[in-house]
Order: sequence, then C-alpha cells, then structure tokens
Amino acid sequence: MLDANLTQQLSTYLANLREPVELVASLGDDAKSAQTRELLTEIAGLHEMVTASFDGDDARRPSFVIRRASDPARWVRFAGLPLGHEFTSLVLALLWAGGHPPKVDAEQLETVRALEGDFAFEMYFSLSCHNCPDVVQALTLMALENPRITATLIEGGTFKDEVDAREVMAVPATFLNGEPFWNGKLDLAEILARLDSGAAAKAAKKMDAADPFEVLIVGGGPAGVAAGIYTARKGFRTGIAAERMGGQLNDTLGIENLPGTAYTEGPKLADSLKAQAAENGIETINLALAERLEPAAERGGFHTVHFAGGGSLKARSLILATGARWRNLGVPGEAEYRNKGVAYCPHCDGPLFKGKRIAVVGGGNSGVEAAIDLANIVGHVTLIEYDGQLRADAVLQDKLRSMKNVDILTSAQTTEIVGDGGKVSGLRWKDRESGAETLVELEGVFVQIGLVPNTEWLADSGIELSPHGEIVADGKGATSLAGVFAAGDATTVPYKQIVVAMGQGSKAALSAFDYLIRSEPVGEIAQAA
Repeated sequence: MLDANLTQQLSTYLANLREPVELVASLGDDAKSAQTRELLTEIAGLHEMVTASFDGDDARRPSFVIRRASDPARWVRFAGLPLGHEFTSLVLALLWAGGHPPKVDAEQLETVRALEGDFAFEMYFSLSCHNCPDVVQALTLMALENPRITATLIEGGTFKDEVDAREVMAVPATFLNGEPFWNGKLDLAEILARLDSGAAAKAAKKMDAADPFEVLIVGGGPAGVAAGIYTARKGFRTGIAAERMGGQLNDTLGIENLPGTAYTEGPKLADSLKAQAAENGIETINLALAERLEPAAERGGFHTVHFAGGGSLKARSLILATGARWRNLGVPGEAEYRNKGVAYCPHCDGPLFKGKRIAVVGGGNSGVEAAIDLANIVGHVTLIEYDGQLRADAVLQDKLRSMKNVDILTSAQTTEIVGDGGKVSGLRWKDRESGAETLVELEGVFVQIGLVPNTEWLADSGIELSPHGEIVADGKGATSLAGVFAAGDATTVPYKQIVVAMGQGSKAALSAFDYLIRSEPVGEIAQAA
C-alpha cells in the first residue's frame, strides 16, 4: 500500500512512540477491506510497539481503531483508508496514541481534557479535500486526550450510501451525537469555542487585559502576516488579530505562481506563515472577528478595535488586512441549499458529485478552472456566465471547450437555485438577450463569481471606502485616518494575488514604522520595549 518513500517517512515518525499502540480492524470481503488489512499489516511491521488485529466487530467495514494499549478508552476510528491528504492525519493519530506530545497550545489542551459531557463525533472527509485534515486532526486529538470524546472519521467515497442517506453534499461535514454539528473547515480552537460555553467571555477578558500594541494588524492572511514580520523585525510590539489565521489560503489548493516556490498548497503556506509569525515574537489572536473601529482622538493616540464577543484591543497604529470572501449569487435558493448542493470549493466537494450533473457559475479563471477540474469527476458540467463571453485566459477556455461533457452558456443570468426541500435539483437561468428562462436539472451548483471585501465593520469608522466597499489606500498603504494603514484583498489595490498581498503588507508595515517614529510618545514606548 505504501511506496518506499512513505514507508521510510512512517518508519522515522514511529521512532517517536513512547508506549504501545493497538490497531483493531473491522473488515469485510471487499477490495477496500483487503487494502486496509495490507496497510495495517505494513504499519505494524515498521515498529515493535505497534500491533494489528483483525477481529473488530464495528458495522462500518472497512474501518479500524487506533488506541493506546494502556488506556483502550482513548481511541479514534478511521472508516476507509486515510491516505492522500489524510496520510499526515494517520501519522499524527499513531504518534499521539503512542504518547508523543502534540504540538498544541497548552491552554487548549487543558480545555480539551476538562470538557464535561459525552461527545461522539462523526466526520466525513474526501481524500482530495485540503480543508478536511484540520478537522480530522482536531477531532483525533480530542478523542485521544479525553476518554469521553470519540471520533469516527469517514472517507465518503468508501461509504457512498451513508453519505447519500445523510445528505452530505459538502466536506468536511461533522456530526455530534448523531446531529449535524458543522459543515466546513474547523480547527481545534474553533471546535472548542463551539463546545465551551464560556469561551467567548474568556477570550474577551484576555483581550481587555492585554497591553496596547504599537502595531495591531487585523487579518491573518498573506498581507497581514507579511506586515507583522516587518514591524516585529523593526522592534515594535506587534499583534495579529484574525477571524481565521491564514485567511483565504486555507481554501486554496495548488499555488504555482509564487516566485521562488515552484509549487505549494494554501494550507501549507498558511502554516509556514503562522510559524514565521511565532518565530518573530508576534502575538496572534485567532477567532477574533472585528466589529468596530474606534479611531484615536489625536495623532499618536490609541486606536481601539472592538471584536465580537465583547473584547477590544488598543494600538498606536493599525494595519487593516481583513481580506475578502467568496461572493454569493444572491438569488433565491442559494442560502437555503448551501452545503446541500450549493458549494464554493470544487477541490473539496467535487468528489461528492461523481457522475452527477452540476453547474459552475462564473466564466473567469476561477470558474473555468473549476469547470475543467469538475469535468474529470462529474457526469456533466454546465458553465454559466453572465457576460457575453468568457473572461478566463484563452488557454483555459481552449481546454474547457475540448471537453465533451461540458456545455457553455454566455449572456446567462442565474435567477434561482431550486430544490426539493432537502437538496438541489436544478438551476433556473435567463437569456439576457431574448429574456427566455430555462430550468436546468442538476444536483450541484458551484459558485465562482469573485470576491467581496471584508470591510462592513468599517462603515462608520471614518475610513474612506470605494463604491465596491474596498478600503481606499494610497501608494504607501495609508488610509484616510492617520496611523491606520491597509493592505491586501480588502483594499483598492488592483490584482488580488498572494504575492501582491505580501508586497502590499510589507509596504504598509514600513509606512506604519515611519508613522510611529514620527509620532509621540511612541519613541518612549519603543525604548521601554
């Protein structure tokens, strides 16, 4: 099952085991069960502390439990083969079950151990989903640290009937005690925030107790982290407060246009940025959703950012890098059928529509790339573009037009997403030239129509916004408020690209540095630091 490279990697990792680990499999007579037996036998052969048995009696077959031999009440179950994007999750499960300490914030670990109640998690993933490993690994850690928490992690392609019965149409999909818990990516902190009723109050109290920053960056994507690295290296006390560290990188798969890096993936780059922020002594506050900006009363004074949950942070200078999010169609049925056939991530959710009819709305690069990707998985793709022609690069258009299971509609306005109350059954569109309306029967709609800036919270701040809601920033990243700078996809800077965001973040940081050294009493603060 494992090639020589993966075998060598796994053997190296297993050298970190501190106590015995048991693998207990429940198998059938099918090919996947045979592959599971082969995989577990190979793993057990790599280290004397790992044993594999094949006498499990779980109803899901193939599946296997990973548990600590000294404490069988702590276990995690994989149903299906955790390979592809989930190979790292398998490795971590083995290490954590074997007593290797997780690299997790000590406060979060204590919260996991202190959770009261019984939590039985079931989570569906696909092997091509780059958002799924965070959820898989968080639930695995929780199950191995708290005996009242169990985690069953299910590869949707192996258990297709179960996926259909539970109407899982987007992954990651998480259930708790048999009921839907969350659709989409979650990390450990986000799961704990949903389980711990006092989490918001504790976070607010911690914020309010924090000393003022010299530079506070709102947003933790490429622009925000780049800015933080620059100001921290200038010797200024820097903080990053973000709704989600990594930003849109967490939802991005292949990245091939970052100079100096031939290929990487969004989550991997996000992890690298987080690590670099930590190495530079930047204080990061995750799950911090900005709600209101209270500007400083005078130059050199403190700006205050208020966050959801009641906490606030103060800083002499701000760098706003809140990024953007997927733009919604805004048509009837879109919200109702989100994660029930309406999707925004073709890489994550495409495999769930294998052999089915779907539509992609959007004829730019993102839409055409999604249509090409999906055409290799689904039965048929209808690409719907509002404009009179596709706007994607010519090479992408040529590739799309060469695919036999793709129809392309231009001058087509999506007017409604229809369904049967449980899931999508069709899409209604209007010909913008003739006015005729048509209903296309299908089972999935992937929306790829661009981005909208995350700037609603600045509406009454005094910061100038463009008609499109973008922060108006000059050539140095300065906004209309003294001491407040901006960078990245939330601004009027053209070309929303990772490398552009990083450059703009660095520029805004240098501008903030210039502002701080020219504004009293910052010199005294810097000297004291």
